[in-house]
Amino acid sequence: MSLNARLDAMTDHTFRRLAALLADIQPRANVPPINLSVGEPTHQPPPFVSEILARPRSDWNIYPMYFGTPELRRACAAWATRRYRLPATAIDPDQMIVPVSGTREGLYFAATLAVTPAANGQRPLALMPNPFYQVYYGAAVMAGAEPAFLPATKATGFLPDFDAVDPAVLDRAQVVYLCSPANPQGAVASLDYLKRLLTLARKHDFLLVMDECYSELYYTKEPAPGGLDAAKALGGSLDNLLVFHSLSKRSSAPGLRSGFATGAPKTIALMNRLRSYSAAAQPLAIMEASAACWKDEEHVEKMRAHYRALYDIAERVLKGRFGFYRPDGGFYLWLDVGDGEAACKRLWGEAAVRVLPGSYMTRANPDGSNDGAPYIRVALVGDRESTEEALTRMARVL
Repeated sequence: MSLNARLDAMTDHTFRRLAALLADIQPRANVPPINLSVGEPTHQPPPFVSEILARPRSDWNIYPMYFGTPELRRACAAWATRRYRLPATAIDPDQMIVPVSGTREGLYFAATLAVTPAANGQRPLALMPNPFYQVYYGAAVMAGAEPAFLPATKATGFLPDFDAVDPAVLDRAQVVYLCSPANPQGAVASLDYLKRLLTLARKHDFLLVMDECYSELYYTKEPAPGGLDAAKALGGSLDNLLVFHSLSKRSSAPGLRSGFATGAPKTIALMNRLRSYSAAAQPLAIMEASAACWKDEEHVEKMRAHYRALYDIAERVLKGRFGFYRPDGGFYLWLDVGDGEAACKRLWGEAAVRVLPGSYMTRANPDGSNDGAPYIRVALVGDRESTEEALTRMARVL
């Protein structure tokens, strides 16, 4: 497919669609508008981030290394080792860590790494949950793969049922994306689930790309399992696995555009080669601030407590309505309001609250139905007062 054809194959981005939906609606004027449509934390990152970035520096005349500073790679490897209780030598920071300018960049490049034309003329498949993060879809299409959407509905525990996928489909798959905790439903994949999926990746030889940007926003007694847990349980190899982590949610620092990927040395070497031609390296100041974030857990514990308090408010206001449930992770509500688009328009016009229709994150089924159509996604990213005000308005209007 030509570049134009591939771009034409993609629908408008989620938030362009939302802007078009609400363009002709004037929000209620006697209350301040509240935006709960974007998963963008509104509270500040730890103070040491600003302190590091404000220091006088003598290295602005130096090109930063696309593969990151040794300090940053070591901080990322040490954090992953602590977080997943790995053996001390499990992750070589020089061969198994690649910093990325936000996980969006890395998730996009993952498809470029994994997808090659099929010898039999069939387009390779890129499997992803439905609902899905738009970057998975765009990355698949631009890499030349055919996106294949796996239902992640209430009936499947809001995660794809990979045991139900035809082996022939898995044979055609070259890359599989999974987000856990899931966006938007907050479902957390169990260790057994992840072990089965990684076993399938090795049996059918596809790259399992774990998007774990919400991994530190968990509300269970034990931390949310991840791809590294599965790899450890299966012997320690990171073959067929690429795991992404981010500071955007963990440290409330999306403006840093900072994350990292870890995988087998051969996979990371390919990612570094690709990035050397196509990616802008993070400034050295950003790398220093990022390393400090990965070394500190105190601010993350405060972050979890903050979101837990927001879910307390949501439960008090919405319990028993709109299929409300407390997710195990993330910071979203996935509410069944009957008609997500209609609810979004009402909420903006009558309550000045902006949320996202579930159908804008979900591809229609072959029969034309859309599993996300009854839902809205609500991002609990504000302070306690504005969150309670927004949810109270929502409950009243809906």
